[in-house]
Amino acid sequence: MQVVTVGEFKTNFSEMLKRVLAGEEIGISFGKRKEIVARLVPKNEEKKKRKIGLLDGVAKATFAKDFKISEEEFLSL
Repeated sequence: MQVVTVGEFKTNFSEMLKRVLAGEEIGISFGKRKEIVARLVPKNEEKKKRKIGLLDGVAKATFAKDFKISEEEFLSL
């Protein structure tokens, strides 16, 4: 994933969209710390499996079909 600043993104907007259409992911950074605040991803990209951090490969999270809250709510995202 290439990371660009907001200014670079605005200046090269059409080029950035062409790269995304070609399948590339682009991160957009903002502020003094150049922290990534957004990602531009292709529309038809399949979702990748979420990692559980340190427990990746050690533990597995599964949800029953009648579970009432979404994964995001459960993980407090």
